[in-house]
Amino acid sequence: MAGRPLPTYEVLALRFGTHADRPARDNFLHDEGQFAPGSAGPMDFYLWAIRDDRHFLLVDTGFPEEMALRRGRTLFRCPVDALTDLGVTAEQVSDVVITHMHYDHAGNLDRFPTARIHLQEEELRFCAGPAMRHRAVRRPFEPVNVQTAVQGLFEERLVLHRGEAEILPGVTVHPVPGHTPGTQVVRVHTARGWVVLASDATHLWANIRLRSPFPILDQLTPMLEGYDVIESLADGPDHVIPGHDPRVARRFPPLAAAPDWVRLHEAPLADTPGTPGTPGTEHSQGTQGAQSAMSGTDGAAARAERIGAAR
Repeated sequence: MAGRPLPTYEVLALRFGTHADRPARDNFLHDEGQFAPGSAGPMDFYLWAIRDDRHFLLVDTGFPEEMALRRGRTLFRCPVDALTDLGVTAEQVSDVVITHMHYDHAGNLDRFPTARIHLQEEELRFCAGPAMRHRAVRRPFEPVNVQTAVQGLFEERLVLHRGEAEILPGVTVHPVPGHTPGTQVVRVHTARGWVVLASDATHLWANIRLRSPFPILDQLTPMLEGYDVIESLADGPDHVIPGHDPRVARRFPPLAAAPDWVRLHEAPLADTPGTPGTPGTEHSQGTQGAQSAMSGTDGAAARAERIGAAR
């Protein structure tokens, strides 16, 4: 007997902040010609909502204004308050997936007093363990976020997963360690196929398409192998949604009733002049080769030619 068809979900992304004055060099572990010397490489901050007529699931919770000011980030709006655009308040959210515990993904947890929080067990073990005695390791973490997660454990709201898990029919989490030991991505069944919210398993499209990792990582080899996992879970290059790429907010159509949110369950828009990441704009990541990688069509050839030359 055939099983029930999987439900399809809407997947929405909110761009709530930016790190505008970031050099492109800071977005890649190695300089292999991915960017022009001295070029800018801004990173934006997102959270994601998954919904249908019965469910609402939040992926990550952003960070508050105090944290933005302290870390030199620009906050466009409070990401928690922005949920009201979708007719939802934080108190009404029943489930939150935290992709990893870095400050920009796990802030504001205290604003969701009744939600189940889905986290990989390995992530909690890491951020509450002895590795945090190292300043360089703990720098992307905030003690208050870790404390709130642990409080959720005592309140029996923190759901710790050991590997792949189903959150809802058609919504699963998959561990992709590397950036942190417990980083997880979210796979969602949509009308256009399987979309993967990759979060910081790939900060930018260029990271995964050039196989050129972001420099903040716990282990390099698992991160590189994670790119293969992500691509195997997604139905195509544009079904992989990076965690910080400015182009996401321009490449997907806005939600008519709430234009700060874009619809990832719909096909991306054609690139146009002025799109973040396009050469010649203030959002350029550097070279035409990187743009080919971001397009998903000529990336492999461009990568081989460029990185081969760099070596």
